[in-house]
Amino acid sequence: MTQTDQQMMSRAIALAKHGRYTTAPNPMVGCVIVNNGDIVGEGYHYQAGQPHAEVFALRQAQQRAQGATVYVTLEPCSHHGRTPPCAEALINAKVARVVCAMVDPNPVVAGRGIALLQAAGIRVDVGVLALQAQALNPGFIKQMTHQMPYVELKLAASLDGRTALANGASKWITGPKARSDVQQFRACAGAILSTSATVIADNPSLNVRWSELDASVQQQYPQSALRQPIRVIIDSQNRLTPEYQLFNLPGETILARTTLGTEAWPDSVQQWQIPTQINSNQLDLMALMSRLATYGINHIWVEAGASLAGALLQQQLVDSLILYQAPKLMGSDSRGLIDITGLTSMAQTPLLTITDVGVIGVDIRIMATVNKNK
Repeated sequence: MTQTDQQMMSRAIALAKHGRYTTAPNPMVGCVIVNNGDIVGEGYHYQAGQPHAEVFALRQAQQRAQGATVYVTLEPCSHHGRTPPCAEALINAKVARVVCAMVDPNPVVAGRGIALLQAAGIRVDVGVLALQAQALNPGFIKQMTHQMPYVELKLAASLDGRTALANGASKWITGPKARSDVQQFRACAGAILSTSATVIADNPSLNVRWSELDASVQQQYPQSALRQPIRVIIDSQNRLTPEYQLFNLPGETILARTTLGTEAWPDSVQQWQIPTQINSNQLDLMALMSRLATYGINHIWVEAGASLAGALLQQQLVDSLILYQAPKLMGSDSRGLIDITGLTSMAQTPLLTITDVGVIGVDIRIMATVNKNK
């Protein structure tokens, strides 16, 4: 791996990130084509059903792609999906070398694109900035390798770990900058998961509000380009009715219930019957996650109360979490952050690896991955 390889792959990774709000459920992919030291083509995957990154880069490079080196963050596809295979496009363009950051975890591809290129006499190198490329698409990778969605849990609390006063008042714990930051994470997700308790308490929208996104995001993405994540609401006791505002906003909503209700829902709302856990009347969260994965959702952003947060953590369904801590103290009679009970030793506590700590406006943002028991 040369310094040039690293520089060009870094550029491809930066390009891939331009699709972070639009590509789901497809992965983010970037591509750079270099000929005689000059970048002659660039591209990234913008949206499912549209051309892949390599195609955009080849269109820009045209004849200059012949004999060139192609840097791509994910192995070129080898199958006919909604678009033709990129490996064939690279072969037809007569490129000399392809540098992939990582092998495609999709079993339909999984090395076949690389083999196709090599069979055509093209040199292929794999593994340049692999960790950075993997970090682009944790949801896609988990979906392809485990048939489960990547679950990201959002939490907000005071410095003493409280989420609401004893009377339930919670608006607003965090400041406007943190709330804008949340909008950008929502926009990256395929679905937002919450509960009927949160809907009843707050009557939230649980959508992406373009007006609250960072100005740089607004400049890059017109309001019409941003897709709304699917809202998934756990409503085990059928407490919700069509009058709540989220059911009348643009975008799809899924009601996860243990028994189907008879309410007259808008066409954008569907009910799913999810089984209960064995020896319990609680909705089976594992079964819900599995069905969401089958539905094509590979990245879930969770905004809910302490009960669902605790249940997801105890069942090891959370992959990462983001905690916003406000410079406030709310007192011992306020409501706690996570409901986890029955722990008798420190060895039983969920263990996190902190990956980033920063200040967002007046608040602290802690990002962490969840270490799961094998």
